[in-house]
Amino acid sequence: MSWASKLSKPYRIDHGKNFRLTDFDPATTGHLRSKEHAKELLEQSITEMAELQDKLYAQDCWALLLIFQAMDAAGKDGAIKHVMSGVNPQGCQVYAFKAPSSEELNHDFLWRTSRVLPERGHIGIFNRSYYEEVLVVRVHADILKNERMPKSLVGKNLWQERFEDIGNFERYLSRNGVVVRKFFLNVSKKEQKRRFLERLETSEKNWKFSAADVRERECWDDYMKAYEEMIAATSTKHAPWYVVPADNKWYTRLVVAAAIVDTLKELKVAYPVVDPEKRKQLEAARAELERKK
Repeated sequence: MSWASKLSKPYRIDHGKNFRLTDFDPATTGHLRSKEHAKELLEQSITEMAELQDKLYAQDCWALLLIFQAMDAAGKDGAIKHVMSGVNPQGCQVYAFKAPSSEELNHDFLWRTSRVLPERGHIGIFNRSYYEEVLVVRVHADILKNERMPKSLVGKNLWQERFEDIGNFERYLSRNGVVVRKFFLNVSKKEQKRRFLERLETSEKNWKFSAADVRERECWDDYMKAYEEMIAATSTKHAPWYVVPADNKWYTRLVVAAAIVDTLKELKVAYPVVDPEKRKQLEAARAELERKK
């Protein structure tokens, strides 16, 4: 088993039958010797990821979709920025999903994300995603009214039906060469408070803070219940969740990077093999170039 697999496997959920969010400690740093050791491993993983991404792009068969979900201040932006710092921008697409627009509300809940799925050979990153539809929409019932769903379709089984729809969608993606990996950055309520206060006390970070963040914090228990049920219902072998400890950002980034490296290795991506006919053409081209000045 590779180091990437060993590091990320404890946080991977392939099925959610017995999943309990309380079984995962947001503050753990695994068995790492030190923060410095983690930084070394992160640099190593970024280099390895860049090499694997180059092969993914050249092979042009698979697509990789990375989904990030978390409570406010859990570090999604930072994880995406640091972990993906070494990849080729030509082969990577990042989309952040905020409150849906009027146009988006006029379509089904998967429409706005379906439009920007990664193409073959690319890595697509969703900063929030269609999972908002079973998180924030579930916690705040008034949002559901704005979706203008037919009343006959909004029943007591709505959330289970959406879990089923998401599961079918991710199965469809996997059958068409889009590999889905999902990350829940698991930050504690205590650490979130510390980060909010830091944003308020540091002028350079004031822009990150919104009064709405405090209001959402009041719904913490509702969100934890929604996350637990969501992960339990939508964890599969082809689209697993990683419940990543998020109280220590340096460890969060390493676990995310390890999971991505492990996934790309599982795909056995490789540069295309040149067939004999193509090889002849290349040799002829080289001979012609060597003859000319």
